[in-house]
Amino acid sequence: MAILAPAGAFAAEIDGTTLSPWWGLPFAGILLSIALLPLLAPSFWHHHYGKVAGAWALAFLLPFAALHGVVLAGVQFVHAMLAEYIPFIVLLTALFVVAGGIHIRGNLHGAPGLNTAILAIGAVLASLMGTTGASMLLIRPLIRANDNRRHRVHVIVFFIFIVSNVGGSLTPLGDPPLFLGFLKGVEFFWTARNILPETLLVVGVLLALFYALDRWYYRQEGVLPFDPTPDTRDIRFDGARNFWLLGGIVGLVLMSGVWKSSIRFDVFGTEVGLPGLVRDLGLIGITLLSLKITAPQVHVDNQFGWAPMAEVAKLFAGIFLTIVPVIAMLKAGAQGPFGAIVSAVTRPDGQPDPAMYFWATGALSSFLDNAPTYLVFFNTAGGDAQVLMGPHAATLAAISAGAVFMGANTYIGNAPNLMVKAIAESRGVRMPSFFGYMMWSGAILVPLFVLSTFIFFL
Repeated sequence: MAILAPAGAFAAEIDGTTLSPWWGLPFAGILLSIALLPLLAPSFWHHHYGKVAGAWALAFLLPFAALHGVVLAGVQFVHAMLAEYIPFIVLLTALFVVAGGIHIRGNLHGAPGLNTAILAIGAVLASLMGTTGASMLLIRPLIRANDNRRHRVHVIVFFIFIVSNVGGSLTPLGDPPLFLGFLKGVEFFWTARNILPETLLVVGVLLALFYALDRWYYRQEGVLPFDPTPDTRDIRFDGARNFWLLGGIVGLVLMSGVWKSSIRFDVFGTEVGLPGLVRDLGLIGITLLSLKITAPQVHVDNQFGWAPMAEVAKLFAGIFLTIVPVIAMLKAGAQGPFGAIVSAVTRPDGQPDPAMYFWATGALSSFLDNAPTYLVFFNTAGGDAQVLMGPHAATLAAISAGAVFMGANTYIGNAPNLMVKAIAESRGVRMPSFFGYMMWSGAILVPLFVLSTFIFFL
């Protein structure tokens, strides 16, 4: 149909004002499933999360096709997959594979200065290779360096705060929400220019607090008499050629944002531009090249496997489909079904309230995945990237910071959080429970976010 029909024949948008709020139930259902089922029914979730995501997607698509027509439902399906889901997953897969092909061999002494330096380096790397990539690269060396320490939990908790979340706030490569913004038209370096002060404040305070706490523990408790992995000065990178591939990923994403081409392909009503197509094909090529040139032992040493990536791919397929009617209703503004949400983040003069956007985005990002949460409030604020980067720059900065920063508030706020927790526990670190971790974030992060609100968003 896409080949035979003239360009634009299937172009159609959903009129959000005609939809009932009940169309948001599949989206709420899949997000609540992600948040609660791993805690309430972990065995069921582990074996059937793909079926759960598929069921929620069908709970939107089938009734929508029956009521609004197969063509309109098909247009929405193709647009969600081609314009958002596939570029999103292709980038995440490339970062996951390339980072998984680098293994840091050797061991250093986990003193407060070294630990703080690793967290600082991780904060920088998170914006260059993604919070997932930086977390997977550094968490194992950090655990090895501290495996003779009596108190290690705080090291992992601050690692999640800084490397797995806040550090990824400066580029679209850093955290999935920002890449979704990039796909919507936000410039590559916009976040670096506009939330750098907020990021420096939060990361700087967290590093200072960590150093003080780690130094106190180190002086009080010392180390165990036996070091499972003796310290060495011979530190080297196995699979170092993957660093060049990381540079290739950065280059391809930059290229797709800078290169403007009039060549576009119409696929069932969705425009696919040549720069985005070249980017995605290049990222697939880098992924395959990394798998080919990385020695199998490096993957063994990193305990590399496809399970985390498969989970992300299946869940986000459901998320990107079920969010379609939610975005349409939010775009309808105050007159739409979700007018109350729009009004709650809008000042009496009709202008968006950055402080409310920061906390609304952050609160949902703490308990739901921060990528779809970003999309929800991006569209609540109008969904026009040019307007949000211009007159409403403070609002976009608040949405970006809220989504990335507050993903650290719980284990389920951002994908690397649970991955780091699982790796730490497999190495003998007794990590806090779900609510125990929230006590850490409530005591350390929430006051810091309140301070950031008064300084930057009021």
